[in-house]
Amino acid sequence: MRNHVHERIPIHSRAIQYESYLRMDGHWDIEGTLIDSKSYDQFLLEKGPLRAGSPIHHMLVRLCIDDEFIIHEIFAEMPATPFSACQPARDPVQGLVGAKLGKGWRKRIDECMGGESGCTHLRELLSGMATAAIQTVGRYRAHQRRTAGLPEPVMLHPRQPLGECLGWSFTGEVMKRFRPEFYGWRPEQP
Repeated sequence: MRNHVHERIPIHSRAIQYESYLRMDGHWDIEGTLIDSKSYDQFLLEKGPLRAGSPIHHMLVRLCIDDEFIIHEIFAEMPATPFSACQPARDPVQGLVGAKLGKGWRKRIDECMGGESGCTHLRELLSGMATAAIQTVGRYRAHQRRTAGLPEPVMLHPRQPLGECLGWSFTGEVMKRFRPEFYGWRPEQP
């Protein structure tokens, strides 16, 4: 049952989409797109009139990663920005080559392209790419093993998403049923 929604008019739209591809060289391309638009005509300080529905921000990022989530290549493009001065903000993404998607990813993005050296919208788009990669690589490799009739590999330590959401809580019903070896698991204390 949904809460009542009052009458309203659309004002702003942000569309973020991620798509993943297995490359023929065995690496993965994770692509992200972010588009911001308004439902009304605008006047941009530098570019002048912008029709309703036209993107004020249009950002594209493509990461090439391996099975260990290490970034081998990165490409960023900004087809629509409010100012031409925004374009150099894509250059700092190259500092992410060699980084690993996973724990500490958002911190790494901020170190590489935080503040005035980067772009808020590119940082936002990049932050979700780790989740897209996790959804892509592990699930597809598991599909390949099942299709080939191979057993699941034995996990000695929990890895994402285990312990990182309510559904995969170490004390939850899902863990108890599907990963009982980690039910009740606690991280080692330093």
